[in-house]
Amino acid sequence: MTEFSLKDKVIVVTGGTGILGKSFIEGIVEAGGSVGILGRNEDIANRRAEEINRNDGQAVALVADVMDYDQLSAAKDKVLAEFGRIDGLVNAAGGIMPQSVLMPDQDLFKMNLAGMKEVADLNLWGTVTPTQVFAGAIAKTAERGSIVNISSMNSKRAITRVLGYNMGKAAVDCYTQWFAVEMANRYGDALRMNALAPGFFLTEQNKNLLTTPDGGLTERGQNVINQTPFKRFGHPDELKGALVWLLSDASKFVTGSMVCVDGGFSIFGGV
Repeated sequence: MTEFSLKDKVIVVTGGTGILGKSFIEGIVEAGGSVGILGRNEDIANRRAEEINRNDGQAVALVADVMDYDQLSAAKDKVLAEFGRIDGLVNAAGGIMPQSVLMPDQDLFKMNLAGMKEVADLNLWGTVTPTQVFAGAIAKTAERGSIVNISSMNSKRAITRVLGYNMGKAAVDCYTQWFAVEMANRYGDALRMNALAPGFFLTEQNKNLLTTPDGGLTERGQNVINQTPFKRFGHPDELKGALVWLLSDASKFVTGSMVCVDGGFSIFGGV
């Protein structure tokens, strides 16, 4: 169906140099879209953009920190200079840092509050700030614009050890709903915001919590598998379909929603 196509659409992906970001940019290009690959790692951003361009796609590397308004503004100007428009934004930057993890043997009342705050800020303000920069351009240049935030299983359930991440993603859900309503009140159905909530996928940030050096499962990893009805981790490519749907006109009456791609983790009561 043509409604599911991203042909002639330009989508910016923050966190585009990460593992999930790689699948996001690939899915957008496969659906016919042009992509801005935004991240702090210039080498990876350039490499991914060059590979897409070599294979008849359209991509531009954007080096910026999602917490830096000026860097994001320069990236926005680069996209507009390259493509003349921006139709969508995927806020995929975020994650967990070692200083934000509370292990079972650590004192509950001596948590690294600075580390927790750093991660909460990254996941929330690293979503809000790019939206402030890019959504204005979307409103001016796109006939229909779509913003997709990345939520998490942690936003609705108490997942141990990663309080800062839990709070950051819960705040992203609140922001998604609030901003979706505000945009609808001001722009009607021309600007939408939704959230994609992945289940457990192995990334550079969580693999040490979930797997052992020899490729086995930690106790935490096994607990995740036990709580997931499909009894496996997700593969990053399994996020492509939901993402393309949310970015495309096929979901043009959908805003303020959270789409779970989690193998059933969020609905399973454990018994």
